[in-house]
Amino acid sequence: MQLTFLGTGDVQQVPVFGCDCAACLRARQQPALRRTATSALIRCDDDLILLDAGQTHLEQRFAPGEITRILLTHYHMDHVQGLFALRWGRGQRIPVYGPPDEQGCDDLYRHPGLLHFEPFLTPFVPLTWGALTLTPVPLIHSKITYGYLIRYRDQQLAYLTDTVGLPDETAEFLQRQPLTMVVLDCSYAPREAMPRNHNDITRALGIHARLRPQRTWLTHISHEVDNWLMRHALPAGVHAASDGLTLTLA
Repeated sequence: MQLTFLGTGDVQQVPVFGCDCAACLRARQQPALRRTATSALIRCDDDLILLDAGQTHLEQRFAPGEITRILLTHYHMDHVQGLFALRWGRGQRIPVYGPPDEQGCDDLYRHPGLLHFEPFLTPFVPLTWGALTLTPVPLIHSKITYGYLIRYRDQQLAYLTDTVGLPDETAEFLQRQPLTMVVLDCSYAPREAMPRNHNDITRALGIHARLRPQRTWLTHISHEVDNWLMRHALPAGVHAASDGLTLTLA
C-alpha cells in the first residue's frame, strides 16, 4: 500500500499570494518546495482512494474510472473544492465517504452528479476494502472532522488532519495501536496560547510523543511553519512532508 501526498499546504498554500517572506520567496524559486491543498492518494492493489479532494482539476488529473472511492476528512472548501467540477463528468459513479455533516459544502449534496454520497461514517467503526481497513476517528476542528487509522496487513498509519490536539477517546484509541506512521496536522510555529483549529509545532510534537509511532510526518503546513523549519530542526522521527512524497506500508 502506498500513500502519496498530493498536497501538504494549509488553506493559504505556499507561496502565499503577495507574501515576500523567506519561505514564500524560496518556494517561488524552487517549485519542488511549493505546498498545495492538503490531500493524499492511497494505492492498494486495484484500489485508488482519494483522501480529501482539495486539489483542483481532479477531472483532468485522473481518467474516468480510475478513482475507486473518495474519503473526506471534512467539508471545508480547501478539502472538497475539486469535487465541484468532477461531479459534472460522465461515467461510473464514485462513492464518497465522510463524517456526519448534514450541511456538507455548498450544493454538493443537492447536485452530486456522478458522486455517490454514502451513509455517514461512524467513529471507530472500520471500513474494509480487500487488504485495507480504515477506521474513522474524531478530531477537533470547527467543522465535524474525522481522521483515519489505515491498516494494511500488520502495519498502521494514522492520518490526522485538520485538528488542534486530539479528543481523549481518539488519543486513547490510537495509543492502543502499534503505529508505524502518523501523518499529523501542523499549521503554526510554536505558540504559548492554544491555537485555533490546527496544531502548532509544540502540540504536534506532544501528540507524536503521546502516540509513539515509528515516524511522524507533518502536513497542512503554512509558510509560518516553513519559516520556522528554516531556522530549527525537528526531533528524531519527525519530518515535514512535501507534495509528491510517497509513504509505503509493506
